Amino acid sequence: MALNMDLIGKTTDPLVHEYEARDAILYALGVGATPEELDFVYEARGPKVLPTFAVVPAFKGLLDACGKLGADLMKVLHGEQEIRLHRPIPPSGAFQTTATVKNVYDKGKGALAIIETNTTDASGEPVFDNVSSIFVRGEGGFGGDRGPSQDKLDPPDDEPPAFSVTHQTSAAQAALYRLSGDLNPLHIDPDFAARAGFDRPILHGLCTYGFAGRAVVAEACGGDPHKLRALSARFTGVVYPGEALTTSGWRREDGTYLIQTTTHDGRTVLGNAVADVTA
Repeated sequence: MALNMDLIGKTTDPLVHEYEARDAILYALGVGATPEELDFVYEARGPKVLPTFAVVPAFKGLLDACGKLGADLMKVLHGEQEIRLHRPIPPSGAFQTTATVKNVYDKGKGALAIIETNTTDASGEPVFDNVSSIFVRGEGGFGGDRGPSQDKLDPPDDEPPAFSVTHQTSAAQAALYRLSGDLNPLHIDPDFAARAGFDRPILHGLCTYGFAGRAVVAEACGGDPHKLRALSARFTGVVYPGEALTTSGWRREDGTYLIQTTTHDGRTVLGNAVADVTA
């Protein structure tokens, strides 16, 4: 079924997402937080909210746009993700999110949909934005624009990272992360994963993204989540629950960090990533 190109430039109706401290804590645990990270997993300490939690209230808006676009979940791959934070995320609240399909590019073997979600609080003030690149296999070849080319951001060969931290994912990581709202059976159902071409269920790309964001907050932000203003990344490889993830960051002249996440066997699974951190 061809994608609904009439949706390009259209904004969906707002969707409401209400959450409590326990939801922020559940998300933190889903991206690997431990009891040692007490500020993020203990309600008596706030809790502080990881900036990458921004993907959770926006997820329904992203799914809504994908559904209206006509994208088959079996054929969908998450290509890139960016969050932009306008202010700290409170430990509980009610948000409204709208989604806009900014464009759909023809990549030959598939289509690449660029979907932006904008999230506001109850008073209509912006809290954060998400930009997601969604690759839909088998929907290319419609004669459209291939889209702008992007520079590849590789870590410098002659410079050690400013930080490098390894986190172990658990065998149950995907089963835990999905409770924050991403219920795609690809991450829990072996039969579904096999039909999608994988040996077993894979970890959510946004879970890997959350692990990387946690590392950035701890190492580049000194544990202060309010210092992370934006994080963009490209998903470059598959992660299976139980694998170790090493996130490294190289500080650049403009104060941003080039981020890369690799597995225990050296595969890069998150790259072309940049974290914008306040001083």
